[in-house]
Amino acid sequence: METVGRYRLVRRIGAGSFATVWLGRDDDLDVDVAVKILADNWAGNDNVRNRFLAEARLMRRIRDPRVVRVYDIGSLPDGRPYFVMDHCDAGSLQDLRREPTDPATALHLCAEACRALAVVHRAQVVHRDVTPGNLLLDRSSGSLRVMLADLGVAKEMVEQAGATMTAGTPAYMAPEQATGDPLGPRSDLYAMACVTYAVLTGQPPFPVRSVQDLLRRPPGTMPPLLSPVLGTPPRLDEVLIAALSFDPALRPPSAEIMAEELDRAAAQLPMPERIQSTQVRPRLAGPLPDGQLPSGPPPHWPHSASIPPTPTSLPPTTHPSGISQVHGPLPVAEEDDTPLWQHWTLVGLIALLVFLGVIALTIVALG
Repeated sequence: METVGRYRLVRRIGAGSFATVWLGRDDDLDVDVAVKILADNWAGNDNVRNRFLAEARLMRRIRDPRVVRVYDIGSLPDGRPYFVMDHCDAGSLQDLRREPTDPATALHLCAEACRALAVVHRAQVVHRDVTPGNLLLDRSSGSLRVMLADLGVAKEMVEQAGATMTAGTPAYMAPEQATGDPLGPRSDLYAMACVTYAVLTGQPPFPVRSVQDLLRRPPGTMPPLLSPVLGTPPRLDEVLIAALSFDPALRPPSAEIMAEELDRAAAQLPMPERIQSTQVRPRLAGPLPDGQLPSGPPPHWPHSASIPPTPTSLPPTTHPSGISQVHGPLPVAEEDDTPLWQHWTLVGLIALLVFLGVIALTIVALG
């Protein structure tokens, strides 16, 4: 396969069980694009096919520079659908987890990610799979900007009220998502707090590899505080702890307000020195201090008349120390970014094999 429609495929830039994403070239417009093609093993599944097309239509409907745009849609000769979208040329927030990044820059980019979430929330959409890899970075406009991608599991809030399907990435998943309860915008803010923590420290806040790990987490546990190590404002700890609350009502009221909080924290940090890409992220000699729940009331969230309230119709939903980014020896299991549905697919296959084995033994016994 060398071309798809009028788009010349250059190289594969991403692949999953549902689809493959290619770097493409639109020679007519002299521009790079990303081409997402449904995987051939799902071509005959109408449910997956409809979900794939729904993602394209949703991304097309939300026309905003903070959300990856869809320009074209079509079908291959074998009937598989594809769609063409923005190509982001600077990686993603996932890359910031692997490379030294000063806290001020990291917080600013996470604030921009919150503003991208605000766009989809205003469109009455809950993303449901906010991860560092789904927050892309682009420099085509001359400055670095964050663009939200992969709306494949996003659900409109009106539909979400009756949804029971659990989808997402466990390490960034809100508790109510793991239990199958209805979701709201604050479910995405929980995920955004996990993303912020991961970008600052190199790992998510909790050792979660599966939905079972998330369900076993005691509601009162919190990750290590950042201010004693990174020199970030204590207020940032308060905001992240609140956003990671089991109770959605204790989280920030909106993505815009969370963005303001992250920007405010970044503004209190010194101007970063340029960090060489070859620099190794320093490790601390000991563990970070234990996290703790705030003893008083939840943080006071600033009011902004221009910010619409979060819908309530749904149920609860280098720093001077020399540390540019901390990847300390936290007692955290290796993160699994695998979407949850892939875990359940494996379980289903195992159950099927066991069932077939029982049938075979029964036939042998009867024979």
